[in-house]
Amino acid sequence: MQARCFVSLKKTDEGFSVWVPGLPGCASQGQSEPEALENIRDAIREYLEVVEELAAVQATV
Repeated sequence: MQARCFVSLKKTDEGFSVWVPGLPGCASQGQSEPEALENIRDAIREYLEVVEELAAVQATV
């Protein structure tokens, strides 16, 4: 399944900070903009996997 998320990207002294306002706590960073965007893709994927796992556990309770 392919989904699109709105991300916020900010240049910092260390590189780039990126986060997903719609997914609380989902954030990452990178030394370059492409690196930060790749890192947030991974973070989103992992975040959604955990949400799916928690939903499955809740369904069995």
